[in-house]
Amino acid sequence: MVGASSGAGLGGLLENANPLIYQRSGERPITAGEEDDQVPDSIDDREIFDLIRSINDPEHPLTLEELNVVEQVRVKVNDKESTVAVEFTPTIPHCSMATLIGLSIKVKLIRSLPERFKMDVHITPGTHASEHAVNKQLADKERVAAALENSHLLEVVNQCLSARS
Repeated sequence: MVGASSGAGLGGLLENANPLIYQRSGERPITAGEEDDQVPDSIDDREIFDLIRSINDPEHPLTLEELNVVEQVRVKVNDKESTVAVEFTPTIPHCSMATLIGLSIKVKLIRSLPERFKMDVHITPGTHASEHAVNKQLADKERVAAALENSHLLEVVNQCLSARS
């Protein structure tokens, strides 16, 4: 499920030594309605994207947004039905970090959203050699819970979720 914690893939070598780097999108302006405590504040696609865009890549000193692993257009939220779906695109089709990236996205959402939300985190169709297996792992609540009981794996996830200094 996870590569080496040093940020490198197998044997200490990066799987994708020269990834394409994308420009970050701007910050979302806060509207008067969002600041008004009397108006119900629904959760939308951009709010979810803002939560996950700064997750750190486990292999590079870059965010998932900077690597184009997550994009706002691949986030779908239905606040009334309490559902969130996030597609993520690994930088290479055989990325061994795909499950760790998906787990990091899922943990960020679990920690940030109200319990009423059902989350679906999956690989963008056709972008990874093991997409079915990775998606199956990410959809299995018991496997996710067991993964988070592994102290080493939890430490790596927390590194992905921590702010870069």
